[in-house]
Amino acid sequence: MFTYNSYSYSLSGNELTFEFVFQLNNEIEFRPTSTIILPKFPQIRENIHPLIENIVFHIGMIELISYWKATCSPLIVVKAGHLDEEQIRWWKNLYFNGLGEFFYLNSIDTTLKNFVTIHTEGKSFVKDELAAFTDEYIIPIGGGKDSAVTLELLKSAGSMVHPLIMNPRGATIDTVLASGLTMDDVIIINRSIDPALLKLNDEGYLNGHTPFSAMLAFYTLLASALTGYRHIALSNESSANESTIPDTDINHQYSKSIDFERNFRDYYSKYIGGKFNYFSFLRPLNELQIVSIFSKLEKYHTVFKSCNVGSKTNSWCGSCPKCLFTHIMLAAYKGIDYADNIIGNTMLNNPENTGYFDELCGFSAIKPFECVGTLNDVQTAMKMIIRNTSEDRLPFLAMRFNELENTLSDNTASTEHMEHFLNNDQLDILNKALS
Repeated sequence: MFTYNSYSYSLSGNELTFEFVFQLNNEIEFRPTSTIILPKFPQIRENIHPLIENIVFHIGMIELISYWKATCSPLIVVKAGHLDEEQIRWWKNLYFNGLGEFFYLNSIDTTLKNFVTIHTEGKSFVKDELAAFTDEYIIPIGGGKDSAVTLELLKSAGSMVHPLIMNPRGATIDTVLASGLTMDDVIIINRSIDPALLKLNDEGYLNGHTPFSAMLAFYTLLASALTGYRHIALSNESSANESTIPDTDINHQYSKSIDFERNFRDYYSKYIGGKFNYFSFLRPLNELQIVSIFSKLEKYHTVFKSCNVGSKTNSWCGSCPKCLFTHIMLAAYKGIDYADNIIGNTMLNNPENTGYFDELCGFSAIKPFECVGTLNDVQTAMKMIIRNTSEDRLPFLAMRFNELENTLSDNTASTEHMEHFLNNDQLDILNKALS
């Protein structure tokens, strides 16, 4: 049995610190903590404690999945608050789809109906409809190209923007500075993992991918409640909707998909508060369109990092599928030499990258378990690279693409009518950037 026993929070100046208490089989206790630090202005708003309490409870509901997955207990008992039957179905759907990769890689054969039972014993929460909001933007910054595009376009359009960074590191800080803002403008979230979980992982308990973007979504609601900034502009694009394993619902990027975005908006409107506006600014675009915009924003090119392997050292590892994907997309618009210089590796000319290349292009049965574009995005980018490169200079993997291209099936998917939650003014900003 896994138990969500309680949550607590405290306010001090411009900081809100909160803690959760989870328990595994009434033996192992986890006490993860997080702190949100607001810029000097504004101060944390007063008289919104019921709203804060509601959101903190919900952050615990998404945080618990990192600890539950160590044993995949068949029962979750929530003592910290009450969920009705519809909420329980919503959370089970999020857990199941957000853990699709985890189940697949750990060979766990289960179903949405049977993988867990959720029982609640705590108090109910009241939805807030009174808190006032302004038309300002919170923009989560991940250090990659996508959030840089969102930040730059909204800022250049005259919107009031406020970057948000979880556990700041080199690329996230440098992206903010490259935009012309300072760290004094940033909402900072410091989130920790209880060492007891890391100890279990070292001992061989189950570990793996969890829906990080869903967790970030609830944290951004709290930041919005504390500041009064209504708009939460994510940078998830249309490619996040494509399954990682073809012909299945297993998607590494599930909590970046339109399905999660739609469900999350419905959920917080019904159970937390209807005035928030959580949406992905880049949802109408594919990776090619995003890179076409990013290719012109050269002030970010030397600071952005999209490599998970090198995140701790603020570097490109130059040998993972995320580095290879980024290299291909940059090379399509800026040339192979330019991409080589950014990544620091001649990735398209290295035969050791063949496996990842085949997964990205569709020559393999699965895509990499990374946040990468669609098969069609990569195939189109490779055709652009080949078209713009003389035949005698084609790198190894480009020649491989030429040889195998006729084996590809048609993966073209139109994004012309992609569902999104942008208003007309926001769409106009995107359209002007594309033109």
